[in-house]
Amino acid sequence: MTGIFEVNDNNEAIFNAAVAPILPQVLQGKPSNFFAHGHSGSGKSHTIIGYDYETTKELGPCLASTRHLMQELARLNANDGSNQLGIGIRMYELRKNSAFDLLNGRCECFVREGVRPIVTKACWSFQDLSSELHAGIKFRATGTSTVHDQSSRTHAVIGFEIVTKDLLEARDAIVERQSELVPVGKYATDVYLEGQIRAFIQNEKEQYVPNPDYQVDQACIDTAEARKAEFEAQVTSAEEHESNLFQSISRRHGCLGGKLVLVDLAGSEYFDARNGLRPNKTSQEKQERRQINTDLLALKEVIRARAQNLARVPFGSSPLIMVLRLHFRASSDNYGFCDDLTVSPLVREFAATMNTLKYGSLVGVAGDKK
Repeated sequence: MTGIFEVNDNNEAIFNAAVAPILPQVLQGKPSNFFAHGHSGSGKSHTIIGYDYETTKELGPCLASTRHLMQELARLNANDGSNQLGIGIRMYELRKNSAFDLLNGRCECFVREGVRPIVTKACWSFQDLSSELHAGIKFRATGTSTVHDQSSRTHAVIGFEIVTKDLLEARDAIVERQSELVPVGKYATDVYLEGQIRAFIQNEKEQYVPNPDYQVDQACIDTAEARKAEFEAQVTSAEEHESNLFQSISRRHGCLGGKLVLVDLAGSEYFDARNGLRPNKTSQEKQERRQINTDLLALKEVIRARAQNLARVPFGSSPLIMVLRLHFRASSDNYGFCDDLTVSPLVREFAATMNTLKYGSLVGVAGDKK
């Protein structure tokens, strides 16, 4: 499905036409993704988040979709109160090669295949979720762009998942067991490496040969490895408990684990030295601009690879793609997907508008070949 929205269309019209149709997937326990991209100042943040939070017609997909989901969960909870269903929210932004948790004071996180550690805030009412979202938005970084000085200069990823209290506690237990394993595993590695390093020396020919004056303390190594195995078993046990719990609850509530991921992409930078739109930029801002354009180019190549059904998809080409890798993988089978392209009606933004529309055409091709 494709559609065009004009300047006078409100966010409710966009939600009803583009986002509401993918929410049934979430209520079936499946993933749905919503991307918003376009050049700076074209209205991405206004569309995905909205500005007038008191007016229903101006709620962005974030709040409009979660309000709908909360209403459905309230109905399910009324019929079966054994495991209260709620929505877990994660919200972080990507700036260059780093991720920052917007629900945990912009705490810096590691970018791997996903973002860790990341806080999940459990919300049991729409009011709670709205408060958490607004709190996270306040931590969103902004900077100067070629269009205006309040343009978002980071990619924001907002994830919603249908959860229960028991499920979140089981996941927290996994994180705790993993954190306990880290120092134990490091100690076991250090003991092994120390023994191996001291067990060899260099001779006159600079060749490594066994050290006759040192005997590897195998008992110490075995003790460290045994303790490491003990903590690894605790991690495995916690993971199995979470998996079994998920399966048990999902048999009663098929919506459990349903996810809606909204990505507010930073605006790509286009400028013309002949006009007066380009503000003076620091070296840091120029570096950020280059990284943003690199991320968007990498996203374009991933979309192209999926559209052409290529065997190799360049998931590791940028931090943004590494983070979104799980969402692209989850979107390979049954899923809901929406791509929102925001463009400016100004003639001077013609080149940027055309580039955004080219992005959209790639997404359309991918959908046709699915």
